[in-house]
Amino acid sequence: MEKANTTLEHTPLVLVPLAQGCEELEAVTITDLLTRAGINVVTAGLDQKTVIASRGMKLVADNLLDDVLEKDFDMIVLPGGLPGADHLNNDHRIQTIVKRLAANNKYTAAICAAPRVLATAGLLEGKHVTSFPGALDNFPVNNLSYEESAVVVDAKIVTSRGPGTAMDFSLTLIELLMGKEKRDEVEAALQREKN
Repeated sequence: MEKANTTLEHTPLVLVPLAQGCEELEAVTITDLLTRAGINVVTAGLDQKTVIASRGMKLVADNLLDDVLEKDFDMIVLPGGLPGADHLNNDHRIQTIVKRLAANNKYTAAICAAPRVLATAGLLEGKHVTSFPGALDNFPVNNLSYEESAVVVDAKIVTSRGPGTAMDFSLTLIELLMGKEKRDEVEAALQREKN
């Protein structure tokens, strides 16, 4: 399996769309850790309402998705949770962005149930991926190699299992965008024991 390991020479710009019913632990962990790494994180709501996450936490996005559609993102990171992942999957704007980034050799990342967005977009054919158990069962993909690893990187596709892997997922994204030294720096500041 090919592992992407190129870092960018500019401050990365990352889109984290927040859908109603998203998994708050994932959304907050992703935005927090990427921000700690100095990455420019843009959160965007699908609508004008305060986002009510899957466990009832209220999240406020920085932008409306419509206002950031044309930005030149280096990566999109899709938090999971239900029904949040389904709202992302059914939003034509999200599908358009995901396909555009993939076509431009940019990163598309998804955790928990959100890899179904990548499946719908046609990005998982022949790829090694993971997800929350059962999340891809109704999304048949040709030549999919499913793994039960915490995080799976296959070229520019990054997937992860769920809330319990959100930190590993986010640290992997930091390493892909900013390099291992930055990942180690962020991880050390978290006082996290390495395995």
